[in-house]
Amino acid sequence: MARTNLPDSVALVVAERTPTAFWAALRRAEKAARVVELRLDYLGSVAEIVAVLEKLARRSSRLTLIATCRRRADGGEFGGSPSAQLALLELAVRAGCRWVDVDAATLEAFPRRLRRVFLRNARRIVSRHDFKRTPANLPALYRRLKRLGGELVKIAALARTHRDAVRMLELARRHRRRVVALPMGAVGIPGRVLSLRAGSALAYAAPDVGTATAPGQLSWNELRARYRAPKLNARTRVYGVIGHPILHSLSPPMHNAAFAHARLNAVYLPFEVANLKDFLACLKAYRLAGFSVTAPHKQAILRHLDEIDPLAEMIGAVNTVVVGRDGRLSGFNTDYVGVLRTLQRYIHLECSQVLLVGAGGSARACAFALATAGAFICVTSRRAGQARALARAVGGEAVPRRALARRRFDAIVNCTPVGQAPHPNATPLAARELNTRVLFDLVYNPPQTRLLREARRRGVRTVPGWQMLVEQGAAQFEIWTERRAPLQVMRRAVLNGLRTAER
Repeated sequence: MARTNLPDSVALVVAERTPTAFWAALRRAEKAARVVELRLDYLGSVAEIVAVLEKLARRSSRLTLIATCRRRADGGEFGGSPSAQLALLELAVRAGCRWVDVDAATLEAFPRRLRRVFLRNARRIVSRHDFKRTPANLPALYRRLKRLGGELVKIAALARTHRDAVRMLELARRHRRRVVALPMGAVGIPGRVLSLRAGSALAYAAPDVGTATAPGQLSWNELRARYRAPKLNARTRVYGVIGHPILHSLSPPMHNAAFAHARLNAVYLPFEVANLKDFLACLKAYRLAGFSVTAPHKQAILRHLDEIDPLAEMIGAVNTVVVGRDGRLSGFNTDYVGVLRTLQRYIHLECSQVLLVGAGGSARACAFALATAGAFICVTSRRAGQARALARAVGGEAVPRRALARRRFDAIVNCTPVGQAPHPNATPLAARELNTRVLFDLVYNPPQTRLLREARRRGVRTVPGWQMLVEQGAAQFEIWTERRAPLQVMRRAVLNGLRTAER
């Protein structure tokens, strides 16, 4: 960081609508951060911005402050002209802000000779934000921004694909510590974490209590504590979970807590993957050592693997992948272990009758695990053909939905995502169909689904999905690290994550 003299590589963003809220946020920031970006454009008027800066000039602070007053044309909140924007940034410098972030478009609105006199007493970050796409020619954009005279060039762009995100990481590697590279959006989240390791001079975090100022921006606690972004280095082993959608997943807090407890130099990230080929093409650029697989990719991943564990091949679904040093992909299924360890605590599986709701990847793992333990498997699904095929594979029975209210089971397992956030009021079964001793819902967010609540009202013993999440996650940890999983640590991280999600 000698090139920039910034005392920290993460800037905490203060972006508030009123002066009162601004000062409260700044006081909180002073307790946690060393570098703070002041989003002056979020304040309601020029008069409020001026009043805040006048007060700031009278205060002393240990913080390194970055002043930003982004115009609406560049994705900000300020409605004034480029001249007014620069005038406010000049006031911010006089008030004690050592750095200013100025939009490239603002500087380009003035003749070249005139640009040199702007903000002479500040260190400049020249920035470009694109909230629609990642520019096709990032190296050319970097050179264009660099000619505008900033000490740092900042490029923030929406990553619509993982190829977009890794192009941003490549930019950071090429111009190490001279560029701030920020892939935005859900797809860009892993890139935000890995950008510092790649060479980005700075990362930005939202307050733990407050709103993000860009899509995909992580909170202070997530970026620093969960993902330990400033501490990642070339030896850090990168893992993750792929799915669509994925941001609800509690696997990142669970696995990162386990890595920290075991003192492993490793990080686990959420990868939003709509297109499996796009993600797999970026494995080398992300330098992944392994990843978890969730819906809808547990079966689709099979044709991309070089080796498949015999159990996973029998199940026909993979939820755990090891990436070898030679790039070869090996697939495993730990859902099998998770469901078996969880459900056998509640019923004697041998000779029991278990109904599986759904016939996808999770249902296949459940079916083979429980059938191996001696249970008779019944399957119901809105895809009747898949239900019949799965039932045949385990010597069970496909049960049409219309027959459920007349049947009774020792256990029912919901293997579908129905009831998962952000649709917690959905349920895969009606209350009259819950004729069972035990109801096991693989959905874990929210922790108490509508299905579980309705089952309890009928006197049914319920099993929340987070228990299986922990058990299968522990098996994944052991495959990747060849160490015993810290089960209690992982359980605690999941429960804390659920409590946070509920708030």
